[in-house]
Amino acid sequence: MHRLPQQDLDHVLACTGDLWNPLRGQSVFLTGGTGFVGTWLLESLLWANDQLGLGLSVTVLTRDPERFSQRSPHLAAHPATRMLAGNAATFEFPAGRYPWVIHAATEPSFPADAQHPLGTFDADVASTRHVLEFARTHGVLRFLFTSSGAAYGRQPADMSHMPESHPGAPDTTDPTSAYGQAKRVSEHLCTMYGRAHGFDATIARLFAFVGPALPLDINFAVGNFIRDALRGGPVRIAGDGTPRRSYLYAADLAIWLWTILLRGQAATPYNVGSPSDLSIEELARLVVSVAAPQACIEVASRPTPGAPPLRYVPCTARAQEQLGLSPRVPLEEGIRRTVDWLRAGDFR
Repeated sequence: MHRLPQQDLDHVLACTGDLWNPLRGQSVFLTGGTGFVGTWLLESLLWANDQLGLGLSVTVLTRDPERFSQRSPHLAAHPATRMLAGNAATFEFPAGRYPWVIHAATEPSFPADAQHPLGTFDADVASTRHVLEFARTHGVLRFLFTSSGAAYGRQPADMSHMPESHPGAPDTTDPTSAYGQAKRVSEHLCTMYGRAHGFDATIARLFAFVGPALPLDINFAVGNFIRDALRGGPVRIAGDGTPRRSYLYAADLAIWLWTILLRGQAATPYNVGSPSDLSIEELARLVVSVAAPQACIEVASRPTPGAPPLRYVPCTARAQEQLGLSPRVPLEEGIRRTVDWLRAGDFR
């Protein structure tokens, strides 16, 4: 994977100001550093380190250091980076003190079966607890957990934007709710560990995003649409196109997460996403207009008359009022930057 756009890294740096001073000379521990979120955190951290002379170091937990080195040699070879082989649920604790810990890893999702009746739930919760055990025994001061809007369960049809105060939860009898259930339990673990062991556990509930490094071959609608458009179409919508979503650009995501880690209130979840929503069909049309104006769009099914659209849209008032956070890169521009980055990397 080639470097993230310098324009975006400069954007992150310009919007974070003196936020980085507490990290000077410090050690950071990052799980999930090879994923979409982790890539943006790692590369923006190293960029800030180089531009501001922070003199920090970052240990990145990865299942396959060799593959990581081949995929992102500029990150793996950076003098501030140390790679640690292992997975989040079982890794051997490295020696040293790590005042700043970011748990951005999510265990691969797999359905429940006879051998693993809880599906991905057990693995995801075990990973969080293991990382918390590492944090509490290695001098953590502040801990960031990247949770998910899935922790709320289904958004009520009459609720335009989901606030952090919403008491909803995933259906405990729904086998497909394991991911959201695991995030709820993990948030509780973070809060309890922080309270019991005297560190600040911060929580970011992530919604939907677009940007360079977003996977194009899994169940992310915007990534699938961009992939289809760059191949000339058709751009395929799997459902009826009516669900409403919102998308925050990845550089803004990095700004929000660094701000939550360094300035967010402990044990206070923050929604991370854009409050500006659109339908999935509108999203597909926007992607086509940016990436492949001649491509056609195929919608798999027709909407059910009178049925309210499914919504997955955050209320971001808490992040704005407490931390001054808001989207800065418009969605159309974010899609354009993503497409340009993919084309510069010889997308096929």
